[in-house]
Amino acid sequence: GESLIVRLCLVLVCMFRAGEGSLQDEIFFVLLCLEDNCHLFHEEGVFNYSTMLLREDVDLLLLGAREAVYALDLRNISKKLSLVKWEVTEKQKRDCQNKGKDPKTECKNYIRILHQTEDKRIYVCGTNAFDPECDYMSYADGTLTLEKKREDGKGKCPFDPFQRYASIMVENDLYSATSINFLGSEPVLMRSSHTSVRTEFKSSWLHEPNFVSMAQMPESFMSEDGDDDKVYLFFSETAVECDCYNKLVVSRVARVCKGDLGGQRTLQKKWTSFLKARMDCPGLESQLPYLIQDAYRLCDPRRQWKDCLFYAVFTPQSETTDLSAVCAYRVSDISRVFAEGKYKTPVPVETSFVKWVMYSGHVPVPRPGSCIDNVARKEGITRTLDLPDRTLQFIKDRPLMDQAIQPIGGKPLLMRRGAPFTRIVVNQVQAADGAQYSVMFIGTGWLKAANHDGEMFIIEEVQLFEPPEPIKILKFSNVTGQLYAGSDSGAAQMPLATCGRSSSCMDCVLARDPYCGWDTVVRECVFLSDSTRGLIQSVKAGDASLCPNAGAVNPTNLSVLSQGNLKLRCPSPSNLAKTTWERDDDALTPSTRLQILEDGLLILNATNSEGGRYRCLSEERSKAAVYKTTLADYRVSVADPAGSNDRTTLLEARVDVALLLVSLLALLAWNFYNGHLPLPWNCMKKNIEQSPESQDAARSAPAEGKPLVAGADNGRGNHRAEESGGPNALLPPLQFIDDESEI
Repeated sequence: GESLIVRLCLVLVCMFRAGEGSLQDEIFFVLLCLEDNCHLFHEEGVFNYSTMLLREDVDLLLLGAREAVYALDLRNISKKLSLVKWEVTEKQKRDCQNKGKDPKTECKNYIRILHQTEDKRIYVCGTNAFDPECDYMSYADGTLTLEKKREDGKGKCPFDPFQRYASIMVENDLYSATSINFLGSEPVLMRSSHTSVRTEFKSSWLHEPNFVSMAQMPESFMSEDGDDDKVYLFFSETAVECDCYNKLVVSRVARVCKGDLGGQRTLQKKWTSFLKARMDCPGLESQLPYLIQDAYRLCDPRRQWKDCLFYAVFTPQSETTDLSAVCAYRVSDISRVFAEGKYKTPVPVETSFVKWVMYSGHVPVPRPGSCIDNVARKEGITRTLDLPDRTLQFIKDRPLMDQAIQPIGGKPLLMRRGAPFTRIVVNQVQAADGAQYSVMFIGTGWLKAANHDGEMFIIEEVQLFEPPEPIKILKFSNVTGQLYAGSDSGAAQMPLATCGRSSSCMDCVLARDPYCGWDTVVRECVFLSDSTRGLIQSVKAGDASLCPNAGAVNPTNLSVLSQGNLKLRCPSPSNLAKTTWERDDDALTPSTRLQILEDGLLILNATNSEGGRYRCLSEERSKAAVYKTTLADYRVSVADPAGSNDRTTLLEARVDVALLLVSLLALLAWNFYNGHLPLPWNCMKKNIEQSPESQDAARSAPAEGKPLVAGADNGRGNHRAEESGGPNALLPPLQFIDDESEI
């Protein structure tokens, strides 16, 4: 009976796939996403959802993917409002293939840049089969339109769709960091405007870089020195200053001045303010420096720019460790190194071609690499074109600072083993105690953590995509209070907190989530802003003694047939909790018949000796104390299969299965008769007649055709109480079929 039900379900999946559009994708995603109050977006045949633009003024999320730009509802991204296709022509694909690139993956148009201009249009760039192009888009009356005013994208957008890059739009000027040639051997940091400037093609400026992100700092605002705004670039590169046999890659931060116009004779149309420094994230296992993967700027609107912070995620460049880290840096510390620090200078030596040492000679005035400020204006220098050649030649030869940027506290805020960190977003929230907390949201997967008084604690960990895959982009909206993540397979929208996962007061308080608190009236863990009552919360200590007594767990009576199997469910409320089992008030010892699983206990081939009382206990340590609680209590009896009661129960179960099968068959027959569903053999025939071209396309990107999943089945919050359901053994899970030939 069970196998027949599974076969009928597979036939239904086949019929949905034979229907119109991609309805089966949307149904599949929504059903798995409801519990986490999230929204998902994916369209069949489209991959690489790695570019986002939040248009909060019109409640719009612009999502760039491979050969497509989507306009989605910012409050529910599963609602597609409009779509623009930007595909390469057959000629472009052939030209790309003739240059040695893969026509099925590389010779496509990957959308890489989406920025809003001052006139509310959207500037968009794509790799365009290794011939990057840019254009403008507009959104009006619910329709997204590509204006087809094509511009050369070289230096703005990467040629290679799999090469890291960075860009930012500042007052209609595009700042971009990418490669300017087909081979990827000429990296540049460039500003595209009526006065375009870029970096020099010198290894001392950029040496095999891997660009990460960019950010603007309004340093001219209320500046006593008359300083200029800055644009910061985060990247990693091969260190020219390293006197070693093998290449050493290090993390860097560079910055340029917004008003930089280049030099008059020296450094014409080149940056006169380009300076860079090494970024350290010390205290990690590997002897090799860790490499920066993403950076996020966090500014308190009530404070000056000097109090802003950069949070950065780092991963090892050695395969001997799987430890990732988060370090935080003060913008004022970075600015001080560039404004006051020593320079490095190349010196020829006998044993090496060149050696970089700290420069101790005379530094010309105005200071090399500085912006035009009040001191320079007093000297009659009002723009970089007026800078003397001695200053320009100095910075041309010595753009590297001697001092490295150190993180706050001299160590990482967070270190974690497992999947490498890829992206980070940080949000500040005021908890019930009135204190401000900085909460970090980190990919891969979904890791939510906070740092208070030097103590790092994990609040929640969720797996967004199944199979697990890296998060390519992560954005936060102040308007919706939601997070948006993109991967190869699709995009996800998640709230800042899913307080409802905690089913008890202890679970809610031990989560130490500044967004959540226990409401004693409705007896639920709720979002702070959703309640006007005083809530129980203890972010600093995790003091669960504040909770009222929960009461004893009532035991559940269960019966299993002799030689039968039974699963006793006990999902852990937290990744930080230690779960143990007791049998008849003694610690349970696992055996071939009693196997402890991640979410319960499995009794196999039960005999009379397996009967008894089973209790599942949880032990969790917080800053305040160690808390023990009973999660589940079962009284198990083993029944003789020859008993009349068991035969009656078995007969009733078979009748229920038979009625279910008859109902399913009647429903199918009615749909076949009315033509609402194609016949199963037509579905199979369609698979057989599938064109070779589409089969080749399906085989070309096995890593891209992944189902997108979010929910309790794939990730577990640290203090999430999953619904236990019944204790009986479950059917094998029905998996999503992405290839019709599998049916």
